[in-house]
Amino acid sequence: MRSMEQLGMKALRSVDPEVSHGLAIKALQLGLAHAPGTITSPRLRSSLAGLDLPNPVGIAAGFDKNATALKGLSVSGFGFAEVGAATPRAQPGNPKPRLFRLMEDKAAINRFGFNNDGMEAIAKRLANRPAQGVIGLNLGANKDSNDRAADFAKVLAHCGAHLDFATVNVSSPNTEKLRDLQGKAALSALLAGVMQTRDKLARKIPVFLKIAPDLSDGELSEIAEVAIESGVDAVIATNTTLSRDGVLNPQKSEAGGLSGKPLFEKSTRVLARLSQLTDGELPLIGVGGVSSAEDAYAKICAGASAVQVYTALVFGGFSLGEDIVRGLDALLERDGFANVADAIGTKRGDWL
Repeated sequence: MRSMEQLGMKALRSVDPEVSHGLAIKALQLGLAHAPGTITSPRLRSSLAGLDLPNPVGIAAGFDKNATALKGLSVSGFGFAEVGAATPRAQPGNPKPRLFRLMEDKAAINRFGFNNDGMEAIAKRLANRPAQGVIGLNLGANKDSNDRAADFAKVLAHCGAHLDFATVNVSSPNTEKLRDLQGKAALSALLAGVMQTRDKLARKIPVFLKIAPDLSDGELSEIAEVAIESGVDAVIATNTTLSRDGVLNPQKSEAGGLSGKPLFEKSTRVLARLSQLTDGELPLIGVGGVSSAEDAYAKICAGASAVQVYTALVFGGFSLGEDIVRGLDALLERDGFANVADAIGTKRGDWL
């Protein structure tokens, strides 16, 4: 971590986590965050569901919920960025406090509950996005919606013209009963509506599905089957977990989804199993506990075509993105891979 960034991170960690997050967004907006620009190489250049990526390391949804820092994200060194989640109507989310920083665990617990400015405001910002960069939107449903499944399609219809990809998020643990939509029948119906909406867009963008790590093998098998049958273009594995295994901080009793280092092993095992179940029919994006180049490489070798980072930035600063990307390039070179695609799934069996 760079010396000035170290000082900034120390200051941010001294204030409330949600306030700190807001200040980090402000730093991106003002051009004060680490900004190396596009980082790529022949080894790193990737294709993901038809998207050309300069490198396979992205920033996950939840960091820029309202698409207010798109310019900063576009020069941050990440290969792609996912903003949101966006819901049809603006909503405040759950009561505060709702974000907890677990320092000794290099983890966080959040129960935000899809707080966002709503699809209309977010669509206007996306319409003015930078020309460079690959930007997607995480689709959500309003907490008080009478038809949550329809909400996902509604947001896609409204924002799709400004996106490179969209993600169906039925895996957040912070909206009551949202994860029920991961059941086979409910998920099939929901995805059918989303894919029909996608096919009506002037530009047919890829649609991803984001799943939870807290699934039985049977549930995971059903999701793999539905994902393939529905025609989604990739699966993101995984969202946050309700488990607290291995967590030391006393705040582990707080309700919400756990992210960060303790999630790494669990999410990677789900990723590897999903890779086995889909057998190359769907690209996978590995998320959960990635805090180093070695972690990103392990996800790729377990079956991921790309990875996403978020919680590790709380502890490593924004320069961590560049460190992960350049470190991944070095690891691929060390092991003799001409391109990251050649490494995908090469050590999947280690996680099964």
